[in-house]
Amino acid sequence: MLKIIFAKLSEGLNKTKHNITDRIDDLIFNYGKIDEELLEEIEEILITADVGMNTTLKIISELRTSLKERKINESSEIKSVLKDVLISHVALEEESKIDYTTTPQIILVIGVNGAGKTTSIGKMAKKYKDKNKSVLLVAGDTFRAAAIDQLKVWGHRVDVEVISQQEGSDPASVIYDGIQAAKSRGTDVLICDTAGRLHNKKNLVMELNKVFRIVEREYPEAKREVLLVLDATTGQNAIIQAKTFKEVADITGIILTKLDGTAKGGAILAVKDEVGIPVKLVGLGEKIEDLEDFDGETFIKALID
Repeated sequence: MLKIIFAKLSEGLNKTKHNITDRIDDLIFNYGKIDEELLEEIEEILITADVGMNTTLKIISELRTSLKERKINESSEIKSVLKDVLISHVALEEESKIDYTTTPQIILVIGVNGAGKTTSIGKMAKKYKDKNKSVLLVAGDTFRAAAIDQLKVWGHRVDVEVISQQEGSDPASVIYDGIQAAKSRGTDVLICDTAGRLHNKKNLVMELNKVFRIVEREYPEAKREVLLVLDATTGQNAIIQAKTFKEVADITGIILTKLDGTAKGGAILAVKDEVGIPVKLVGLGEKIEDLEDFDGETFIKALID
């Protein structure tokens, strides 16, 4: 299974690999010994891959320390040391990973429209079903008829019922209906689409607070996840979104989508480092199975081979 995931990651990260690994390989070819100029070149490569200035400076500092401790001077050896440093930055604790065993669960999915929120929900429903869990979806992003319709399409595709109301309905009311349906049927996992309007922060705060109160009151026995969907192609803008959403919600994890379509996959390093929220799932393509559990070590090994 890990070999399959590694192969998918390698293929999905092709653009980012070209932006990082291929350029580092060129540097290694042109440099014999490791010097300050080489480290500055690597620093520039990481920044252009949207790792972010702050995270890049930390990585380069750790790289310097590690090279010194291991007494490595040859440029040909720098990539393996960099790989170890990067793995330490994205490694997830076991409790930070998606839990497919505990039931009942309620998963609230937030994120701006266009980030791949509804698609990620559909793919996540498929992952849980493949692990023999019963799933129910809730169309709580009620301010766009298209969002409701799109979730219904995904529900039909993965053979999962979708609880919905009319466009413009109170999102908390739809979540309430979903919780009652899940409880009465003994559903294992309730996945709720919600909040997609970051531009109106006050309304977003009010909407989410109301939703969270409903969940706490009506479904205290369910394990709760709040997952934020970010579009990897937006690079540092995704980091800004994450910081803003973190101000209004207790986010437990991130779904980073469209990694296959960007050379800015370095943002995955910045999210963990600058926002302090673990990336739990990554989107690597359009197929229904192209949503993978994030594993930091596998990710870095696929990125820097």
